[in-house]
Amino acid sequence: MSGLPLLFKKEGLIERHQVEGIDPSDRYFNRAVLVSRVAAGYTGKVTYEAYAVEGPAHSTTSAAVKAVVEKLMGVGFTRLRTRLNFKGNRYLAEKETWTDYPDLPA
Repeated sequence: MSGLPLLFKKEGLIERHQVEGIDPSDRYFNRAVLVSRVAAGYTGKVTYEAYAVEGPAHSTTSAAVKAVVEKLMGVGFTRLRTRLNFKGNRYLAEKETWTDYPDLPA
């Protein structure tokens, strides 16, 4: 990452969020959701084993993360929660609270 403050950075990776929960085979997992600034806003991306999920562009970083979580839920991931780990190069995880996402109705 460049040393530019986030508000001056045009495009590229700006945040890393942690997502954890239960995968479709009932195993606990923990991965990073990479949030990037793009021309149309922000997108989130996560890779779990061979499965890659990327959400569409949104106007906020939290909406970009939520879009990724919703895609994961759509294929059977449950008990998902996220938290901001890095904003630029700053580590924040110990200070940030978790965001829990209710499971989809069965």
